[in-house]
Amino acid sequence: MPEQYSNSSVTAAYDDHVMPIWKSLHVPIKRAEGCTLEDFDGNEYLDVFSGISVVNAGHGNEAITEAATDQLERFVHGCSYVHPNEPVARLAERIADVTPGDLQKTFFCNSGTEAVEGAVKLARKYTGSKEVIALEMGFHGRTLGSLALTGNKSYKRGMAPTINDVAHAAPPYGYRCPRCDGDRCDASCADQLERVIGSHTSGDLAAVVVEPVMGEAGIVVPSAEWLQRVEEIVHAHDALLILDEVQTGYGRTGELFATEHFDVEPDIMTQAKGIANGLPLGAFTAPAEIADAFESGDHLSTFGGNPVACAAALATIDELENGLVDNAREQGAWLESELAALEDEFEVVGETRGLGLMRGVELVDPSEPGPQGVAPRPDAKLASAVGEYLREESKVVMGVGGYYKNVLRFQPPLSIEREQLEYAVDELRTALGEIE
Repeated sequence: MPEQYSNSSVTAAYDDHVMPIWKSLHVPIKRAEGCTLEDFDGNEYLDVFSGISVVNAGHGNEAITEAATDQLERFVHGCSYVHPNEPVARLAERIADVTPGDLQKTFFCNSGTEAVEGAVKLARKYTGSKEVIALEMGFHGRTLGSLALTGNKSYKRGMAPTINDVAHAAPPYGYRCPRCDGDRCDASCADQLERVIGSHTSGDLAAVVVEPVMGEAGIVVPSAEWLQRVEEIVHAHDALLILDEVQTGYGRTGELFATEHFDVEPDIMTQAKGIANGLPLGAFTAPAEIADAFESGDHLSTFGGNPVACAAALATIDELENGLVDNAREQGAWLESELAALEDEFEVVGETRGLGLMRGVELVDPSEPGPQGVAPRPDAKLASAVGEYLREESKVVMGVGGYYKNVLRFQPPLSIEREQLEYAVDELRTALGEIE
């Protein structure tokens, strides 16, 4: 082992000793602060991806670090489901206060994937039914259970999801919806859920799982009418609506939870990613009536509700409510108009969309029709090239994803300043011009 790591030695260690993972951003991190990453060679990068929408309060947030350190010095692990402790109790109370609707009781776990699987277990226990519907192009995790819900074969290839009672409905992807001609999908598109229930289930529906903004699909935003109609259909079939706020929660969309944009109340809500600003923590929350369906031993997590992570989560909520959510709303409105201008400037920019500081730029080949003849062909090669240019030439770290791998993803720390966003947009404009 070398005495001092460099970019190349860290990368070599990954190649030799870490199982193959997603490394497309290629920035070995030595330290990070605010919206800035620094590699082992001293290069600094503007981070507008936040580790996939995780460090919402900024890298190295002092208040969160202090809260975690203080708890670290008290005790690290008591297994929150064996020994009651203050950080877990306080966080559960706080989540009941800040979440929408009548959500009251929380189960703590370690990740978003675990939160989703736990939410499905709770829905099955409460309803006594087994079948679940998710959305095509949706993403809910990579373990075998959550992978069954994920509607994308690129994540499933070579795997065999273990939940068999899962069906999928069409997503509210208005830009590529044959019915909507580029507009947002409305309530009539949501009625397709009835068709799926009638043709792909046995009438034993426990839950429908929906991301209020579909992150991995390419920052796909439904209309309020679409999501409200889904809620109506779900409840008409005596099932539960699980809203997956793993990526959208904790200020990302300019509200503490994306659900608040749509006037919809989840029966169960999953959370993770930004909940503790980078410390591993997941949660799912439900009204008392639903939560109490769990009996002792129905579900457990040895490390779930780790006191250090819970202390960090409490400080994270404080930081978000102390101006960061407002900043996400304000900067997001500015970013929306700036990105929309790119649609007029560049033919290869098919659509820009999002909420708050969760924004997507869909790149296309305007010379060729896309799937089903709706919108131009997705251009994944161009998106990859733009992402690489931004990273190598502009020192801007931006996510590239979407169902077709052609969407540039703006998801910076919510502490980002206007000057930093301006730089990112200017460099994106330069990259599009150079590569186009």
